[in-house]
Amino acid sequence: MRIARLPPSRRVWIFDLDNTLHDAGARIFPSMHEQINEYLMRHFGLDKAQANAMRRAFWLRYGTTLRGLMRHHGTDPRHFLRETHRFPELAELVVHENALKHALGRLAGTKLVFSNAPRHYVQEVLRAIGVARFFDAVYTIEDMRYRGKPALPGFHFVLRNHDLDAHRCALIDDSLDNLRAARRLGMSTVWVSRVGRRPRFVDLRVGSVIELPRLVFRYA
Repeated sequence: MRIARLPPSRRVWIFDLDNTLHDAGARIFPSMHEQINEYLMRHFGLDKAQANAMRRAFWLRYGTTLRGLMRHHGTDPRHFLRETHRFPELAELVVHENALKHALGRLAGTKLVFSNAPRHYVQEVLRAIGVARFFDAVYTIEDMRYRGKPALPGFHFVLRNHDLDAHRCALIDDSLDNLRAARRLGMSTVWVSRVGRRPRFVDLRVGSVIELPRLVFRYA
């Protein structure tokens, strides 16, 4: 992995949030999907099955349901995100590994968060996990003008904002589409997945972020 050959102070680790730094699939995503379905039912007069199909179709085609709604229906992104990311008891829903803090502390270099989620949600999750202090900056869907990964403009924004060369960076993400985009720009790629085989554009596969410091040390 190319980034591991750089001096630790030159390395930049760019982390996705959901299903990368914590397990969103266990409790948060089911609630979020239900909130999105209810939003679609209210605003488009759909039944539950139709709303679910619309949500999934836009997510598969555009990377986010929001992007499809904006493109085809002129949906106000701020209103959508407020209505579909309401978690009054978020701390009770977050599932994460206790060793994550130790792993992030051992990982030398600049660390950023780059998420397709809205800022209020990202900040709440980072606080709930207790890892906000490890990150130098947080980038959310608002920073990308609501056009999330894997679209390249968001990547370019992050690189410009920190005056970074992509070859100094590694994207750590659970989405292969996002990692493919990062590789096109010249980034190293770390896939968070328990699937055995990895595509050629993935430099490293980890079952969990907590494995990363040990493997980086081995590569270095």
